[in-house]
Amino acid sequence: MSVGRRAVVTAGAGLALALAGAPPARSQGHPRMRTLFIAGDSTAAQKYADAAPETGWGMALPFFLHRGVRVANHAVNGRSTKSFLDEGRLDAVLTELRPGDLLLIQFGHNDQKVADPSRYTEPWSTYQDNLRVFVEGARSRGALPVLATSVERRKFDVDGTALRTHGAYPAAMRETARESDVPLLDIEALSLALWQRLGPEATKTYFNWTETEQDNTHFNPPGAIEVARLAVSELLATHVLVPRETRRLDDAVPTELITWPTSEESRP
Repeated sequence: MSVGRRAVVTAGAGLALALAGAPPARSQGHPRMRTLFIAGDSTAAQKYADAAPETGWGMALPFFLHRGVRVANHAVNGRSTKSFLDEGRLDAVLTELRPGDLLLIQFGHNDQKVADPSRYTEPWSTYQDNLRVFVEGARSRGALPVLATSVERRKFDVDGTALRTHGAYPAAMRETARESDVPLLDIEALSLALWQRLGPEATKTYFNWTETEQDNTHFNPPGAIEVARLAVSELLATHVLVPRETRRLDDAVPTELITWPTSEESRP
């Protein structure tokens, strides 16, 4: 049955949270690999050779996870909570979710598109309603939903102050996380603080600035790696992951490890 906008059976929040620290399920004596699914937009999505050096932070996430945790990146360019649901993309994720898995949900960039009714949501109503559909869907499969506020864009005031660009959406997600008893990764606040520390010039080396493009929303490999580091650090701090599931959090990650596949087969 399609989740769409209908309510789904909700497992108890306590059970879902308990799954976060539980060891992987066993099948015939062998531990089952735990999977971290990403539902989100272009800032997290898998990029391909024709987009290089643009890099979604989800592409760098495996560098900070042990082999017992794999990443299934379902984030897609240009999607909001509304368009992701309307296109049936959550349904596709739910068919793969298993008990003990994680569903990391980060939307907001495209929910802001007031002029586009196919994507726009109002932060204190439809946006929150849609987030609850993701949460309830994950819980109905025995998986743990995790909400993540949108990573900040690169925008500075004339005095060098890093500016917020997501309006009420991060606050609306924080409220939804509290009310639904869902772990929250406040990537918006953490990334804003990181851009502030780096400053206007140094942040250019983290975003997709090239000879022909000045992109203050999407990342290059160094930026994707640092945002992925923030995300995994928060997954650890919120006890969604345990230390044995993470690695390299204090280490430099060579940017040459980032690759952009050329195959069209895995494009959404």
